[in-house]
Amino acid sequence: MHRIFICILGLCLLFVSPVQGKTEKIVQTSQIYTYEKMLKDLYLLSEKYPNFIEYKTIGKSTLGKEIPAIKLGAGKQHVLFVGSHHGREWLTSTLLMKMIESYSEAYYQHTKVGQFDPRILDEVSIWFVPMLNPDGVDIQQKGMLAFPLIHQQLLLEMNGNDLNFKKWKANGIGIDLNRQYPAGWKEIKGDHPFQSYQYYKGTQPLEAVEVNALVRFILEEDPLISVAYHSAGRVIYWAYKNDKNNVNRDKAIASKLSTLTGYSLAKPPKTAVGGGLTDWFITHYKRPAYTIEIGYRVKETNLPLSIFPEVWKRNNGVGLMIAEQAKVIKPLN
Repeated sequence: MHRIFICILGLCLLFVSPVQGKTEKIVQTSQIYTYEKMLKDLYLLSEKYPNFIEYKTIGKSTLGKEIPAIKLGAGKQHVLFVGSHHGREWLTSTLLMKMIESYSEAYYQHTKVGQFDPRILDEVSIWFVPMLNPDGVDIQQKGMLAFPLIHQQLLLEMNGNDLNFKKWKANGIGIDLNRQYPAGWKEIKGDHPFQSYQYYKGTQPLEAVEVNALVRFILEEDPLISVAYHSAGRVIYWAYKNDKNNVNRDKAIASKLSTLTGYSLAKPPKTAVGGGLTDWFITHYKRPAYTIEIGYRVKETNLPLSIFPEVWKRNNGVGLMIAEQAKVIKPLN
C-alpha cells in the first residue's frame, strides 16, 4: 500500500509542477511567428509560471490590436527589450519570446542560461515588448487580403501597387515606427514624403499610436537600459549624442554585448540619423541603449527561419547580461 501511495504521489507531482522533467517547448521557433501565436504562447507561459510572469497591455495598434508587455522577475529596477518595430523583422519577436520562456524555465529549475544566473531577476526585472508593430507583422506575413476591403486599396497604394507585401516595414497606416521618436526627428532626411511601406517618418514625432504607447510605458516604468532588436547587419549600434560623461560606460556595455554575441560595434548609417528608440532613450535619460541587428542583410524581406538557431546561440544570454549591467546605472529617483 505504501508503495502504491508513493507512486501516485510521484505522478501527481509530475503533473502539478511546471518545471520537472523535459516538456515540449511552448515557443516554437521553426514556424512563421504570428501575432496570434504570440498571444497564445503568452497565455500558456503566464499559466505555467504565474508567480514569475507579469502581463499587461500598453496600448493598441492603429488597427486595434493589443500590444502586450511582459515582465520577468521581482526586481524593483527594470531593463527593457523591444522587438518588431518593423513588420518584416518579426524574427525578433520569436527571439524575445524564446528568451521569456527560457529565462522562466531556468529560474524555476535553478539552472543557468549559458554563463548567466536568472536569479539576477530578483534584483533587476526585464520588461519585454515582443511585438510593437502587430499590424505591420500581419501585413508582411499575410498580405492585404487579410484585411477589410476598405483598407486594402490604401495598403496597395502604400506598397507601390505591388501585391508582394514581404517587404513591408511600416505600421498599418504606412508610418515607420523607428522614425517616430523625438530625438533627431526633424533632422531625418531622404524619407518618403507620404505614407509608405517603409521610411515615412510621419507628420510629427509620437504620431503613431504604437510609439506613443511605448514612450508612455517607458516613462512610467523608468527602465535603466533599453535594447531594441532589429534584423539586418549583425551589428550593434550604441552611440547617439551620448553624454560625454557616459561614453565610456555605454561603450563598455556595448563591448560586452559584442563579445557575447559576436556582432560588431557600428555607427548608425547616414539614413538613420535619428528618430529611433535608441536615439531617444540615450538623449532623454542619459542612460545606455542599444540597437542589435540579429541577421545578415537580406533584400526587402524577412530573415529565413533557418537562421534562428544561430541567432539564439548568439543572443540567448543577452537579456540576463543586460540585467546584470543595469546594476551600475543610477535611477533618477
